[in-house]
Amino acid sequence: MPKTGLDALLRPEDSILVLIDHQPYQFTNLNSHEPTMIVNNVIGLAKTAKVFNVPTVLTTVIEERGGYLIKGLQDVFPEQKPINRTFINTWEDPNVTSIVRKSGRKQLVLAALWTEICLAMPTIQALGEGYDVFVVTDASGGVSAEAHDMAVRRMAAAGAVPITWLAVMAEWQRDWAREKTAAALAGVLAEHGGASGVAFAWEMQLLGGHAGSGR
Repeated sequence: MPKTGLDALLRPEDSILVLIDHQPYQFTNLNSHEPTMIVNNVIGLAKTAKVFNVPTVLTTVIEERGGYLIKGLQDVFPEQKPINRTFINTWEDPNVTSIVRKSGRKQLVLAALWTEICLAMPTIQALGEGYDVFVVTDASGGVSAEAHDMAVRRMAAAGAVPITWLAVMAEWQRDWAREKTAAALAGVLAEHGGASGVAFAWEMQLLGGHAGSGR
């Protein structure tokens, strides 16, 4: 994977997204981030993937005890049944890896709970298989700030690229003149972009669009 130059950036036609274990059990011991931030960011990431038609794999671990995928994330792909695993390492489950391999896409975008386990393990294994792995750090979280940080350092040392969900959005879009996706992305930003979403709503108000005002 090139580390510099245009080819080092994400491209929607070469990307596949795997979202791992955003379930109630994992959230109960999430201490690296405020949980609502992870909820917001992973849903925003999923909606962004849908805008660009990036294949997205949803997966859970022993959901009968750990809980179903959080509702807001499942609602983005209501027709998709998450792959329920027993493997701690997602990349050891052929039900997941077969989908990724069949896609033929080599830019693997991952987010998971927890960073130090369910994100690090598949990242390190997939890197060894030749995938270009991008780990979305603000849609993932660990049991402590240290656990999250050490895991990100470990993955980066192995060759993964740490990235945030808004950076993923920007690299997939690349040019705001691409109107086919720009309008849909504006909606995602309005809902999940924090201050950027607030500023967008304000801009629409000034232009007479009244975004987010209910009018």
